[in-house]
Amino acid sequence: MKKSLILILSLASFSCISAQISITGTRYKDFLPDTNTGLKTIYVVEDGKDAVISYTASSSTVKWQRYSKLGGGYAEEVDNVIRDGNTYTLPASSQDLGYIINDGQKQICFWVADYSLYHYNISGISTAESDCDRIWLNLAGSAPEIPYYTINGHRELIDRKIALEYATLRFDEGSFSYEPITKTVLLSSANGKISVESPLCDTHFTISPGIFADWEDSQPVHSQSFATKSVQAQTKAEQEERDADNEQKTETSNLGGSAPCDINFSAAVSDAAIYHRWEISSDPDFNDVQFTIDQLDFSYTFTEAGNTYVRLVANNAEGDCEYLSDTYTISIGESKLDCPNAFSPGNADGVNDEWKVSYSSIVEFHCEIFNRWGKCLAKLTDPSQGWDGKVNGKVVGSGVYFYVINARGADGKVYKLSGDINVINSRRSANQAVDPEM
Repeated sequence: MKKSLILILSLASFSCISAQISITGTRYKDFLPDTNTGLKTIYVVEDGKDAVISYTASSSTVKWQRYSKLGGGYAEEVDNVIRDGNTYTLPASSQDLGYIINDGQKQICFWVADYSLYHYNISGISTAESDCDRIWLNLAGSAPEIPYYTINGHRELIDRKIALEYATLRFDEGSFSYEPITKTVLLSSANGKISVESPLCDTHFTISPGIFADWEDSQPVHSQSFATKSVQAQTKAEQEERDADNEQKTETSNLGGSAPCDINFSAAVSDAAIYHRWEISSDPDFNDVQFTIDQLDFSYTFTEAGNTYVRLVANNAEGDCEYLSDTYTISIGESKLDCPNAFSPGNADGVNDEWKVSYSSIVEFHCEIFNRWGKCLAKLTDPSQGWDGKVNGKVVGSGVYFYVINARGADGKVYKLSGDINVINSRRSANQAVDPEM
């Protein structure tokens, strides 16, 4: 415990700042690490045995240290630094090391990696195996990890950005279809066997050296063509809305509400989805599938109360990859049917000037309206329809009329209703006799 505490206190002092550091004798690339590494810069030199590190000091008191993977807490003093005025030079080692330069009150911390230890030598790529989600690729050769160590001795990796490219599909919401794209996976290293997400179309794979390509003679290598087996799909369901002002709306978080309920279902599938079907069931586990539809797009009218479940199933040609969409729940409420007993047609106030039933989930409806002499004045075949109190274009007189309704609800309930309709405040005189022909 005491040793750990001393190490933590020692490492807290490594606050690195910018300084005049340069590397000569060989090509190099520099990288900016995360600030929590304690390092200002990471240098990767093409050949460590030829590299020379130079530093221009800002004070007369300069001390160099270097450390290995153990971290800055175990840094050792460097004694072969060459000084020329305020410029200090040091041959880099042919091994990877971290450096700490103490310049007066400043400390400059950086890491130098020798690329000659990590050459890229991938000469071939082939498909090894695949399942519905992943594909494994075999590499001939390797591109090993290039590690560096933070001031605290934590192992991190330089991202070589080795590029693995292949064709696949991406779903486009705007066109509601799968569109071809080229996918690039960047690898910090590549050794033996690598795994990526399975492509959604037939393709070949290409791997190229990445950011150190200009230090290599290697060219991109390609695999043979790979036949996709992965299956994906996207679905949507859109309910057609009715604007009948006399329909009682049923609040539900699902699709559905008052029957009849018309819903349009659509699906887009990837290339390997040779077989696809929509399933409709009263069982959420689809143990009892009542209907199947092979088309990707279809419309369905739900007329039965309760919950109905709909999903898309897609399979590849071999049947070993299957896609199941999310399940759509369509909830149809119980039926209701209420009849008003009065209205005031023809008075031009826009209030209660049409006789309409109030309903929900009525799937069959037949209504006839009679005058006192038994003459049928109107017939309604949909519960959203109403009677405007007119016969042959003329408003009937005030008085009592009669309705007879035969209807059926989505829940199977049968309605046989009859009653009075009181026409009030009609423009025709209440004392004027009504023509039996009306």
